[in-house]
Amino acid sequence: MSDRRPRAAWRRTPAEPPAATSPEPPAAGPSVVQAGLYRDGHRVSSPETLAETFRQLREHPDGMAWIGLKGPTEDELHSLAAEFDLHELAVEDAMEAHQRPKLERYGDTLFVVLRAARYLDAQEEVDFGELHVFVGRDFLITVRHGAAPDLSAVRRRMEEDPELLALGPEAVLYAILDAVVDGYAPVVEGVQNDIDEIETEVFGGDPAVSRRIYELSREMVEFQRATRPLVGMLHGLMAGFAKYGTDEELQRYLRDVADHVTHTSERVDGFRQALTEILTVNATLVTQQQNAEMRALAEAGFEQNEEIKKISSWAAILFAPTLVGTIYGMNFDAMPELDWAFGYPFAILLMAAVCTSLYFIFKRRDWL
Repeated sequence: MSDRRPRAAWRRTPAEPPAATSPEPPAAGPSVVQAGLYRDGHRVSSPETLAETFRQLREHPDGMAWIGLKGPTEDELHSLAAEFDLHELAVEDAMEAHQRPKLERYGDTLFVVLRAARYLDAQEEVDFGELHVFVGRDFLITVRHGAAPDLSAVRRRMEEDPELLALGPEAVLYAILDAVVDGYAPVVEGVQNDIDEIETEVFGGDPAVSRRIYELSREMVEFQRATRPLVGMLHGLMAGFAKYGTDEELQRYLRDVADHVTHTSERVDGFRQALTEILTVNATLVTQQQNAEMRALAEAGFEQNEEIKKISSWAAILFAPTLVGTIYGMNFDAMPELDWAFGYPFAILLMAAVCTSLYFIFKRRDWL
């Protein structure tokens, strides 16, 4: 393409000797996922150690090294820093991880931090990984923390498109950005399904739904932290198109990635808003249910109280004749009215009068 940068602009000067104080690079261990040396968009070798990668790159200054690491040791990062003149602050960030997405430029080296995500169907949760990318004139180094993202598919894709890979480390960076952003799509679909299920559970009265809403809301906070900064980062890269002479194909590539990440960021913002509204609705429904239960308990207590009043009233009415009968049932000789001819009718009338009086008193007070 006519506006493509000359290949020499991507290379270190062949006569540039390695630093005398550079430590001996360690052999490739479990942390070195894959290393490759590329020339004109084609892989020319697959070094097995970092030392071999460094040596071959010095012998072929027109090549590009693509080194992939996962959870590297401190010695490995210091070796890379010494060989490629990486800034100590960027190296420190790559060692410690737990960084927010950002884009920083240190001289000729671009340092990018990305947060990848994947949806775990079995656990119904979002797993986040962290990726640090160092982009130089003739090298690209990826430092991965966590299971996501898997960059082997990115490497295969780029190797199958030599014309795109021949554009250099910037093209690989954009392919990585595209892979990370594309990886958000299954997460968005999974979260959308979770929200649909939560809405059903909320109106179904599931008591465990509150915890699920809270856990998903926390994941959306993390997802928002992963996607929102990417919008500004990509716009920052696009702003430097003219200054750094970015190839037109890469410009279109980056604009497409920016569109996708903007759409994803808007969806995530919508998810957070939806979960907030669902949590409010759930709290309202729970409150209504609790009020209904309290009202039912109060009504049951009122009915029980009414029954107790009736029982107590009849017990008091029946207690009056029992008391009179008990008194006159005592076996004493000197008791009033025992020898009175009207003693028995008087006792009966007294019992009836007391019972009738108590009945009307309780009836008047709505106890009966």
